[in-house]
Parts: sequence; C-alpha cells; structure tokens
Amino acid sequence: MAEQTLHLKVTLRIYSDDDQRCFGPGIATLLQRVREHHSLRAGAASMEMAYSKAWRIIRTAEAVFGCKLLSSTIGGPHGGGAVLTPEAERLLAAYETFCAEVGGYAQDRFEAAFGVFQTPPQSSE
Repeated sequence: MAEQTLHLKVTLRIYSDDDQRCFGPGIATLLQRVREHHSLRAGAASMEMAYSKAWRIIRTAEAVFGCKLLSSTIGGPHGGGAVLTPEAERLLAAYETFCAEVGGYAQDRFEAAFGVFQTPPQSSE
C-alpha cells in the first residue's frame, strides 16, 4: 500500500492548429490578475512576469480566438489601466468551467483506478 497520499493534478491547455499554445492556466491567471489589478502591467508584475511577455501572451490568444481580450486606457491624470472585454470574461469563464468539469471527471477516474493504493498501510500489532 502507498506510503504517501497520492493526488491527481490535471493541467489543461488549448492549442491552435499549428500546435501553438494559446490558452491555459498561465493566461487564465494573467486575466484574473488584470481583472483584480485593473492593469496588465500590475497583473503581470503580480505573477513576476515581464510586461512584454504578458502582451505577447495576450496578443497570441487574441489572434487565435479572433477577439480583443483587453480594453486599455493610456495615461491621463489617473494613469492608464486595462479591463477584460466581455469576450475575455466569457473565455475565462468557459475555461474555468471546463477545467472544473474535466478535473472532477479525472478525479473520479483516478480514485477508481488508483484508490486501492490510497489505503494507508495496516499496522501489524
């Protein structure tokens, strides 16, 4: 029997026809952070990601999905900022729902397949 508790970790990524990664946990987190901080720069910084990389990730996803993900304002008296577009909100919600559904299914299948190995060893007293 298992000496340690086993667990499953499922990571889902979406790829374009040319096998380019276009959506996954990284961009999902980035969009969540932009929503939280109202800024791509601050969202990227909170993930210790370069601002240029954040823009590259956003542009790749925008090109694949054919829609803008951020609505940005530049400078001004209160500084610039960014908010998620309605399309980005829908995409993020769809990804989160999909991950939860697939994760739940995968967890059930994991327990059915490997549950016997989850039982702690019996002491022989």
